Amino acid sequence: MEKVETTILRNLLFNNDYCRKVLPFIKNEYFENLHEKVVFEEICKFIVAYEQLATKEVLLIETEKRTDITEDTYKVICDYISKLDDAPADNQWLIDTTEKWCRDRAIYLALMESIKIADGQDEKKSRDSIPAILQEALAVGFDSHIGHDYLKDYLERYESYHRKEDKIPFDLEYFNKITKGGLPNKTLNIALAGTGVGKSLFMCHMASSVLLQGRNVLYITLEMAEEKIAERIDANLLNVNIKDIETLPKMMFDTKVNNIAKKTQGTLIIKEYPTASAHAGHFRALLNELSLKKSFKPDIIFIDYLNICGSSRYKSNFSVNSYSYVKAIAEELRGLAVESNVPIVSATQTTRSGFSSSDPDLTDTSESFGLPATADLMFALISTEELEQLGQIMVKQLKNRYNDPTMNKRFVVGIDRAKMRLYDVEQSAQKDILDSGQDEEYDNNENKKSKKSFEGFKF
Repeated sequence: MEKVETTILRNLLFNNDYCRKVLPFIKNEYFENLHEKVVFEEICKFIVAYEQLATKEVLLIETEKRTDITEDTYKVICDYISKLDDAPADNQWLIDTTEKWCRDRAIYLALMESIKIADGQDEKKSRDSIPAILQEALAVGFDSHIGHDYLKDYLERYESYHRKEDKIPFDLEYFNKITKGGLPNKTLNIALAGTGVGKSLFMCHMASSVLLQGRNVLYITLEMAEEKIAERIDANLLNVNIKDIETLPKMMFDTKVNNIAKKTQGTLIIKEYPTASAHAGHFRALLNELSLKKSFKPDIIFIDYLNICGSSRYKSNFSVNSYSYVKAIAEELRGLAVESNVPIVSATQTTRSGFSSSDPDLTDTSESFGLPATADLMFALISTEELEQLGQIMVKQLKNRYNDPTMNKRFVVGIDRAKMRLYDVEQSAQKDILDSGQDEEYDNNENKKSKKSFEGFKF
């Protein structure tokens, strides 16, 4: 019975369609025998150099030029090449068989590498790298999609326009309006606010609401301790003033938490990292570890907050300007969102001028304008004395790839800081806000007569 390796090499020589589809996914380390590995390497070299299939004569000549094989090995290779012939087989069967072989070999090699690491035989890698190695091997497969053909794939495109996109909805009406129903996967969403305005409160509230939807939530904190984040979420979900949580009797606390557990099938994991010490690589390793140890895959990730993350591109002692550094962090986090197929929600600080402004814009983003360039949705959280007295916080859209950002550009939501909650306010509260998407009045000279607005906002 012919070995799979021989079938693969024979078809790489004679089957052009098969060769083009599978060659990018086959690695030379997958071949166990030296003569098979050499033949594969020479086939690859020729195809890359001349963009056509190699021949047996080419393989014999190129193999003879090699200086890294012995005379005996050369004879074995020549004998092997001479026996390769053109034997037709079903292309789909060949592709499926090759894919399974590649996956099996990748898993085997990953297991062997993991054993060496576990035994301390690899000085460059620690045991922490084992989950990622195994995960990468398990993910080996043939991705046949090489782009969207605009003219030929129009039916698929039409269907995609009418396919309901899986989104994470808000429990706040106006946030659903501006995002057309919630946050899509593979996106980076940023809240801009000054210190103490409510960045963490917003993320804790949203994490609580997503958990109650029966979804899995991962909350990564680099600012506060895990217990402090959990305390804020307790205040929100248990409907208790945050100051009273520590005085709750244990029996009452147990009852409230168990009641929440009965309402949802979701899981909330809170993970703390030291400030500025963790980057997208650490978060990726965490996702792999959670998947292996707890079979946990998040539906949404919160990172509190972006500016105090690290970058996997730049080391902490590396001399780089803040624009490049924060932009790199944003790009890495958005890359993680795409790779993990989830929305990521994070926050950023305003600049010193933005902190005192009652109407911040994109230029008030702290440290880097590269951050709003990368984000899919960016909005400012604004608090003034007047808003605080009304128990409200204003939201201003700064960038929106999901919808027209000029519609409902500003709106207010209710805020209960004691219980770490946000809530919808009555529709009448939105009517006095400029750029809220409401109709505006005109005088006889066709000049806009704006309704009551908060003082100091930019036009």
